[in-house]
Amino acid sequence: MAKKVTKALIPAAGFGTRFLPQTKAMPKEMLPIVDKPVIQYVVEEIVGSGIDNIIIVTGATKRAIEDHFDVPNEDLVQNLVNGHKAEALAQIKHISNMANFIYIRQKGPYGNGTPVLSGESVIEDEPFAVVWGDEFIYSEPPRLSQMLKVHEKYGGIVISGVKIQKKEDLSRYGIADLEPVEGNVYKIKAIVEKPNPEQAPSNIATHGAYILPPEIFGALKRLNPGQNGEIWLVDAINMLRDEGVPIYAVEIENGKYYDTGNKLEYMKTVVELARSHPEIGEEFSAFLQELVNSSKN
Repeated sequence: MAKKVTKALIPAAGFGTRFLPQTKAMPKEMLPIVDKPVIQYVVEEIVGSGIDNIIIVTGATKRAIEDHFDVPNEDLVQNLVNGHKAEALAQIKHISNMANFIYIRQKGPYGNGTPVLSGESVIEDEPFAVVWGDEFIYSEPPRLSQMLKVHEKYGGIVISGVKIQKKEDLSRYGIADLEPVEGNVYKIKAIVEKPNPEQAPSNIATHGAYILPPEIFGALKRLNPGQNGEIWLVDAINMLRDEGVPIYAVEIENGKYYDTGNKLEYMKTVVELARSHPEIGEEFSAFLQELVNSSKN
């Protein structure tokens, strides 16, 4: 049986250039989905999967993330008390109590392997989860919970798998060459980055969340940096695969993937979740219908 996973790492040090000028001073992970930032959905998934030790790897201009998960300031608390806004007060207090948060400033070259390596001193010699801070999957049970069950049974490396519905979208993701294991679990033979849709080995994209062994740190250190000195996580994963570490993909059940890393998909996410929001959903849906009707006239 694999060692229990007790820590999760969230890389949140990117510049968010796709959302400039909005992200000039505001972290892309703090972009709001109605009334919660993207990264809060990520944290809620982690906590809902039974992990309450969360390392967030940040960079310059990311102070707002720390402030969001910190205890609320006294002026805000007093304002809510005076306004008899008990529900709002309970919500902001809950945010800081969700998990044990540790913040690390990213150091090193460009590439998504760098924030993972930055967490080595906190992770130490145990397996851990990595979940990106600017996208999320809503599923029941939570995506990471489904992955943890697979890791407990098989060990190795576990990566979340998302079925890509549109063939033309396969070229946007890393697509896995798979070997069935059982049910929604597959062994990954290779990951083809952004393939030609006609040559893609499957329609399962592997990205978004990982369960990694501590050996990943040594692999990242042994990598020969790519163009412009980049360090990429997939290269370290492939190195461990070549050294005999098995890699599994879990096709997430009952899940919906929300890619909030580009403008169009972000706006789709906001609209979809706004329509189901308990406070504004009904009125917002009616507003959208009015827009559709007016465009026909």
